[in-house]
Amino acid sequence: MKLDSRNLSSVVTTALLAFALSGCGQEPPPKQAVKAVPVPVPAAQDAAKAEPAKPSPEAVRAAADKELAGRVKAALGAERSLNAHGIDVVASNGAVTLFGTAETRTKREIAGKVAAGVEGVKSVENKLAIVAGS
Repeated sequence: MKLDSRNLSSVVTTALLAFALSGCGQEPPPKQAVKAVPVPVPAAQDAAKAEPAKPSPEAVRAAADKELAGRVKAALGAERSLNAHGIDVVASNGAVTLFGTAETRTKREIAGKVAAGVEGVKSVENKLAIVAGS
C-alpha cells in the first residue's frame, strides 16, 4: 500500500480523532466543597459592645502611682542643681520613695524637698545614697 498525501492526511486525522475521543466518557473528579465555618464571637467582645469595661481599682491606683512618679521624676529633672539621672522614683498611694545617688548631703536634701513639693505627694522617703561624683 502506497501512502499518498491524501491517505497520509486521512491516517493522521483519524489518529488525532481517536486520541481526542479516548478521554470522552470519563467524568472529571468532583471538586471539594467549600463550607463556610461560623466563627464564634468571644463573650468579651459582646460585653464590650454592650458597655465599656471598667478598669479595676488596682489598675486605676497603679496608673495614678505611675503618673505621680513620672511627675516627681520630671520635677527632679527640672532642678538644675541635681543629677536626676541617678535618681529613681517609686510612688504608692501618694507616698514617694527616692532611690539612687546624690553627690552631697545638700543635693540629697534638695531632691527630697523637690519631691515633697509635687502636687499629690503625701510623704517622701529619701533613700538616696551620698556618692561623690555621682
